[in-house]
Amino acid sequence: MEPIFIIGIILGLVILLFLSGSAAKPLKWIGITAVKFVAGALLLVCVNMFGGSLGIHVPINIVTTAISGILGIPGIAALVVIKQFII
Repeated sequence: MEPIFIIGIILGLVILLFLSGSAAKPLKWIGITAVKFVAGALLLVCVNMFGGSLGIHVPINIVTTAISGILGIPGIAALVVIKQFII
């Protein structure tokens, strides 16, 4: 096979990929996950601010941020229960 034929096939596949919108789907997923992580961190900050008077403190790191971001309020409740009763 000649190089020009191979380059033509590769360019055709790239153009097909862009037209189908498949390249945007992973970027969209990464963006949604990043927004959830930021929301989880903000929720943990709120829990630490308002729970300080009750003795509730959940450390903010990548694991707790991921749990609270992905699971939401039930994840934060689980983190508080784990912190208070298990650790």
